[in-house]
Amino acid sequence: MLAVIGLITTGNVGGLWMEWHIWLGYFVLSLLLFRLFWGVVGGYWSRFASFAYAPRSIWAYLRGRSPTLHRVGHNPLGALSVFALLLALLLQVLSGLLTDDAIFYAGPWVAWASPEWVDRASDYHDEVGKLLLIGLVALHLLALLYYKLVKREALVSAMLTGDKLLPKPAPSSRDGAAQWALAAGCYALAAGLSYVLVNWAPA
Repeated sequence: MLAVIGLITTGNVGGLWMEWHIWLGYFVLSLLLFRLFWGVVGGYWSRFASFAYAPRSIWAYLRGRSPTLHRVGHNPLGALSVFALLLALLLQVLSGLLTDDAIFYAGPWVAWASPEWVDRASDYHDEVGKLLLIGLVALHLLALLYYKLVKREALVSAMLTGDKLLPKPAPSSRDGAAQWALAAGCYALAAGLSYVLVNWAPA
């Protein structure tokens, strides 16, 4: 989240901060790819399958009738927010690779695309995508504050430690050397793929 906030801030400030904006964009791309990998092979509550809720589950949650397990990891509304944020970030990063501001920066994919696509990507990145991302980040932060101040649930500490007090037993995620090694391997793969995506472009 801090990297995303930094990405938004440096993009809005512009000028010499654009160098930081570019590098943060590459870093966020690696984090996104890692999250996609980890959503498939990671711990139980990190996997997308654990919070890909059906519409009826979302409706039950809104009516206060969802089971306790829906409150262990991402609840149904939180899951929607996560998927929306991941999609918005992915679109923003990919459009950034196609962006050309005609002054300071031309994305590494600009040479692959037609001028029309570059213009579309640039407009989306600078206008629609940026506003969408700011809105989703703000919504995410407001939700964290709501759960902290109103519902008295410390979601941030649960995110950082992976531990959460529950009224009933729930499946636990494995947390050992093997999982840490797997996570490191996933990030190394994500970083390598990011490097390829950024640098394997025609001259």
